[in-house]
Amino acid sequence: MNWAAFTTAEPSLAELVEERFGAFTHHVLATLRKDGSPRTTGLEVRFLNGELWLGMMPDSLKALDLRRDPRFALQANPGQGQSMGGGDVRISGRAIEVTDPEVKAKYTEEVEPPEPFHLFRTELTEVARTYVEDDKYLVVEVWKPGEPVRTIKRT
Repeated sequence: MNWAAFTTAEPSLAELVEERFGAFTHHVLATLRKDGSPRTTGLEVRFLNGELWLGMMPDSLKALDLRRDPRFALQANPGQGQSMGGGDVRISGRAIEVTDPEVKAKYTEEVEPPEPFHLFRTELTEVARTYVEDDKYLVVEVWKPGEPVRTIKRT
């Protein structure tokens, strides 16, 4: 399921997630190294034409990780201090490398990344938002393909 399908299924949560990612330029991407251990790195993301795109420098370790194992987790930059306005937002899924020259050219027209670059489109497996409500409850909203958003409140 791509970003457009998620937006159609859960428009309110999708809007909040895009706002959180739009608040800052750099976010944290987790990939899996060759030995299976986690790697976290900084990354810029784009929500464009119904897709969540991940662009990377050529032969970066994160790109090589995703070529080998496409599973990823992406966390929005929490910002300064402890307020985390809009909550903590995470997206998990699979990153599929785009090699089609026409698709990359269209992306390049809109984003103007430094070339050459790796481009991955995403298939979502989970979107989660965690926030504090009324200074009393920890609220976790979790979405998975084919399921409605599940909301958990804890005191």
